[in-house]
Amino acid sequence: MKKGIHPEEYREVIFKDISNDEAFLTQSCVATKDTIVWEDGKEYPLVKVEISSSSHPFYTGKMKFVDTAGRIDKFNKKFAKFAKKTPDDKPAEEKTTEE
Repeated sequence: MKKGIHPEEYREVIFKDISNDEAFLTQSCVATKDTIVWEDGKEYPLVKVEISSSSHPFYTGKMKFVDTAGRIDKFNKKFAKFAKKTPDDKPAEEKTTEE
């Protein structure tokens, strides 16, 4: 391992899963402005995460639909032009030639 590339300022931090309100205390060097009072009465920095092991389908065994900030809609809009067209998808006006 290279020396001098890993941070040394680790401190205790609360990570809170906002999808199911689960929280856990661990060590991290992530910067955050929020704080929270933990079960032991002490105040710790708070990091909010959208998904963690307490809500991820791989760990829970339950499928859960998570669409934060409209990611699916954003994806569909971005790649709509690449979608395959079916015979029912005809333009509204088709040009015809008069004989």
